[in-house]
Amino acid sequence: MESVARSPLWLVAEEPLIEELVLALDASRKRIMDEPQTEHSLLFSRAKLESCRNAFAAMIRRGEAKLHKICELLGERFLGETFDMDSIVVGEVPSTRERFTLSHRINAADLYSHTDLDLGTRQLQRFRVHDGTRFQAPVLVANVVEYQPRSMGRFSVHKLVSRIKAEEEIWNKVVDEIFGLDTLVNRDKQLRELSRFVKDVFGIKFVVDEAADVLRLQESLATLRFDDAELSRYEVPASPATHRLDLVEVKSYMEDDKKRSGWGAVKSVASWWEKLFEIQILTLATHHNEREHLTRESHTGHKSRRESVRDAVAERIPLFGFYRDLLRWLFIAQPDEPAPSFPKVSIVVDA
Repeated sequence: MESVARSPLWLVAEEPLIEELVLALDASRKRIMDEPQTEHSLLFSRAKLESCRNAFAAMIRRGEAKLHKICELLGERFLGETFDMDSIVVGEVPSTRERFTLSHRINAADLYSHTDLDLGTRQLQRFRVHDGTRFQAPVLVANVVEYQPRSMGRFSVHKLVSRIKAEEEIWNKVVDEIFGLDTLVNRDKQLRELSRFVKDVFGIKFVVDEAADVLRLQESLATLRFDDAELSRYEVPASPATHRLDLVEVKSYMEDDKKRSGWGAVKSVASWWEKLFEIQILTLATHHNEREHLTRESHTGHKSRRESVRDAVAERIPLFGFYRDLLRWLFIAQPDEPAPSFPKVSIVVDA
């Protein structure tokens, strides 16, 4: 397995404290797997863990800010100089599992003063939904920011959409990287489906008119250059890392390569301003199909399928399941939640 520090996922995590912790967890994983009958201790400093949590939150805020910057730049280039922004939230009624979509117009100040998750949560907090028996607080299923053109331009872009993975999913990906899950699933036909769920912490989606527009826009992205004036308008420092998108990976799922689900798009992984972004370009028809599924049950089904693959790996490699619980406990759990357990492994947190 390659070093976690060189993994594509860790191009989004420039925090030394987080990298140090993950590398230490990776080294512990190797020792535990090599000597399963030996007693092992995982030692953590409470102060350092708190610093890591703060560093992770800061990393996500910086990543979101850069995501918004690149979306504004791409919006000006492909949507026109004037465009509107909407926060789109998919909520669910807990008792009935019924879903609904809310749209709220926002401005740049809203975008940079709140995280994307907070934007969605704040919208839902204003509502109570009657399920036929009582009023309930809806739960958040998904939220994105949509950039809407005021007129159709030459690239036939209907909208640009940005989104960020939830914290728990990001840490699941860290465990995936520690255990080299992408390699594991590619060796196992039953697990291979998981291999497409990497390198997409920060996502951008272009929705265009027709298939020909998908390919035309992809070609334009490959040669895209931002000049100093464009970067200055959005307070982005001019440098080789910001003047262009570096497409480090491009996959086409159009026509003969279309996925079995019927989902078709061109997907790229782009490096910009020292961050990785997944960029999808798909047609309006495909987008409507995705949105229809999301507002019904497919998002839950999609997540369930993804989790079922991880669960299958955890059955074969129990330490994998323990590490999923451990990362959630370290970074997401409440302070009074007990630590996870694993045979021959003790967790010690020093004051």
